[in-house]
Amino acid sequence: MQRPDLHQHIITTAGNLFYTNGYNSTGINEIVETCNIAKATLYSHFKSKEDICIAYLKHRHDHLLDTLKGYVSKRKQGKNQLLAIFDYLRDMYRDEDFYGCWALKTLGEISSKQKKLLTAIQKQKKELLLFLGEVVGDNIINISRAETEKISGGIYLLYESAITESHLFKNDWPIYMAKNMAVSLFEKSELK
Repeated sequence: MQRPDLHQHIITTAGNLFYTNGYNSTGINEIVETCNIAKATLYSHFKSKEDICIAYLKHRHDHLLDTLKGYVSKRKQGKNQLLAIFDYLRDMYRDEDFYGCWALKTLGEISSKQKKLLTAIQKQKKELLLFLGEVVGDNIINISRAETEKISGGIYLLYESAITESHLFKNDWPIYMAKNMAVSLFEKSELK
């Protein structure tokens, strides 16, 4: 396997273990065994389990943003684009082995001393929030910055709640409820 392919293989394999079993429950030896590589090979790619996790979180986040942007752009402007994140979440819930938000799962396991992981998760959540702000700005006519932040922040919080609660209850009703609640955030706005 070529070095870049092996690097990605480690990220994907370790990421699957982190997502399904948890960050703290996944050890280096399990990653090495599941990847079918030598420990020295793993350490030639990553200095620590934390570095593997940061790469995994980045990989998942980049994939989420890329696919979500495409998903939103295929929707009719206005209400459909503003609510697209909930439809995307519903599809994600139905199509994958769904264990909730990979970033929040990791956040729930780390200590306050693990600043690199915390910083990576905060950065990714801010990027999602900024993207939602762009969607709001692109779909509501004559909207102020304060109103954009209010609506995108509300959509973000409803999404985060829906992803967590749908995993908790093993059901998609929280996604539908969040989507219905999100409409009230912009129902008085003039949509494109």
